[in-house]
Amino acid sequence: MRELSILKDQIEQGRQELSRLVDQYGIPNVKVLEQSMALDELINEYNRYSFGMNLKK
Repeated sequence: MRELSILKDQIEQGRQELSRLVDQYGIPNVKVLEQSMALDELINEYNRYSFGMNLKK
């Protein structure tokens, strides 16, 4: 599993890309939907990883 700092960076990059795509294509667009789903996966991975680390403390 990726380290939290790497995931944070990827989440921020994903957010910026999502914003760019929304500006370029508008919300009802397949590219926007795909980027949104990819960002959701990164956020879910971050939450799983950080939740697992908190359980180990």
